[in-house]
Amino acid sequence: MRIEQFLTDSAATYADKTAIVADGPRLTYAELDDLSSRLAASLARNGVKRNDRVLIFMDNCWEAVVSVFGVLKAGATFSPINQSTKADKLTFIVEDCEPSAILTQAKLMPVVTAALDGKADIFTASTHAPEGHCPRGASSLKDCFESEVREVEHGGIDMDLAMLIYTSGSTGRPKGVMMTHRNCEAASGSITTYLENTPDDVILNVLPLAFDYGLYQMLMSVRVGATLVLERSFAFPQAIFEVIRAEGVTGLPLVPTMAAMILQMRDLQPGFLPSLRYVTNTAAALPAAHIKRLRELFPGVRLYSMYGLTECKRCTYLPPEQLDRRPNSVGIAIPNTEAFVVDDSGTPVAAGEIGELVIRGPHVMQGYWRRKEATDHALRPGPNPWERVLYTGDLFRTDDEGFLYFVGRKDDIIKTRGEKVAPKEVEAVLHAHPGIAEAVVVGLPDPVLGEAIAAFVVLSDPNLSEREIIRHCSRHLEDFMVPKSIAFRTELPKTDTGKISRRLAAEAARVAQ
Repeated sequence: MRIEQFLTDSAATYADKTAIVADGPRLTYAELDDLSSRLAASLARNGVKRNDRVLIFMDNCWEAVVSVFGVLKAGATFSPINQSTKADKLTFIVEDCEPSAILTQAKLMPVVTAALDGKADIFTASTHAPEGHCPRGASSLKDCFESEVREVEHGGIDMDLAMLIYTSGSTGRPKGVMMTHRNCEAASGSITTYLENTPDDVILNVLPLAFDYGLYQMLMSVRVGATLVLERSFAFPQAIFEVIRAEGVTGLPLVPTMAAMILQMRDLQPGFLPSLRYVTNTAAALPAAHIKRLRELFPGVRLYSMYGLTECKRCTYLPPEQLDRRPNSVGIAIPNTEAFVVDDSGTPVAAGEIGELVIRGPHVMQGYWRRKEATDHALRPGPNPWERVLYTGDLFRTDDEGFLYFVGRKDDIIKTRGEKVAPKEVEAVLHAHPGIAEAVVVGLPDPVLGEAIAAFVVLSDPNLSEREIIRHCSRHLEDFMVPKSIAFRTELPKTDTGKISRRLAAEAARVAQ
C-alpha cells in the first residue's frame, strides 16, 4: 500500500472527523484530503514528477502535514528537514538529493534563499514571505492549496521511495535514509498493532515532524483515523498539560529529556492527566528510576519502553506488563520483525553475551542515498540469498527468555584501565540517585588510564556534591567504572530532536581540558 492511501481511506470513512489540531487551526479528514490533492496538482504543474525529491522545511504546523501527503499524491518522495537546519547543511542536502521543489515557511525563507544561492530550477513555495526573502520565482503555499483539484496520474507503486530522511549527522555529513512506501506501511502497521491504536485515539506530538519518531505519530494517526494534536515544543510543560486535558489526549510520545522535565516538577499529582491511555519512549532508553516515577505519576497508563533507529524506524518494544520484571529491557522484536544479537563474525551469541543487534524485517531501509560503502556496511546478507539485514552498530545482550538489553553504541565504549565500559551502565546508576535529573558519561583521553570516565550531570538537588555522587557510584559500580570526575551543568547538549548528545558533551569537555 502507498502511504497516501492512509489518508484517502480515512477521509472516506471519517470525512468530518478532526484529523489535525495545530496551534488553533483544525482540519477534518475531508479538508486534509482536499488540500493535499490541490497541492499535488500544483506540484505537478510546476514540474514535480514521480520519484522526484521534495524538501519539506517546516516546524510542526498543519501545512507540513498537508505537504507530506501532497508530495506523495504527486508521486514524489518527501524529505522532512528540521526547522533549525542552517544554510550550509541545507545546501549540502540540496546538492545531495537534488530536489525539484522545496516547501517551507516565511520565517525560514532566508535560510532557503541562502542555501539555493541563485538556483532557479527548484520550485519553491512558502507561506507568505516578506519582500526580498524569496528566491526568484517562489510561489505561495496558499495559492497551491487553492489550486484546482486534479488527480495526478503518476503511476507510482509501493516499492517507490516514500521518504528520504536525513540522519542527524553525529559523525560526518548526514546520510539520507531511503524508505519505500512498503517500508513505511510495514513499520506503521506493526507499531499501531502493539500500541492498539484506534480511531478513538488522540495523539499529542511535540516532537519535530522531521524526526522519524515525530513523523510516524502523524503517519500512524492518519492510518487509523485518529486525531493528531501538533505542538511545537515541550518548553512549557504546564501549557502542554492544559492542551492534553482540553483535547482529551490518549497517547503521549516522550523522549528522555521530556521525561526528566516532567519528573523535576514538584506540584504534579498522580493521575493529573486522566485521559491518557499510553505513554511511549524512544530515542534513548529511560532509566529504570525514571520509569518507576512515571508509573507513579500515571497510574493505569500503559508505558512502552521502545528502541529504534532511523534505518528501520522501530526495532523493539517492552510489553508494559513486563516493566516490573525487567525495567531495564527494551523488550522484544516488534510484530513481523526478527531481532538477534551476533558476534563480529555474524554468528548469534548466547544469552548474556554482548554483541551487535541485527534487525530483519520489511521495515528495514533500502540503504543510504548515494552512499554505497555506508549502505554495504549497514545492510549485509541475511538468512536467505535474496535479502539483506540491518546491522545496527549497537551493542546488546539478551536474557534467558530472549528479552533485549541495550548496552551502548559500538563507538561509545570507553576503554579504561584495560577494561571496556558501556557509558549507559554508569548513567543508569547516576539516574538512580534522586538528586540527579539528567546525566551523560563520556571517555576523555588520559595518559595513564587510556580513557578516563567523566560524568556531566544536571541536578534536581542543588546541594548534592561531587564527592557524594562518586560515593554513590562506588556503592553500585565496579571500581574501574566509577567516574573520575563529575561536572555540574545547568543543561546538557542536545540534538535537534531533544536527545542528549554524547558527542557534543565529549567535544565540549575536550576543548575545556
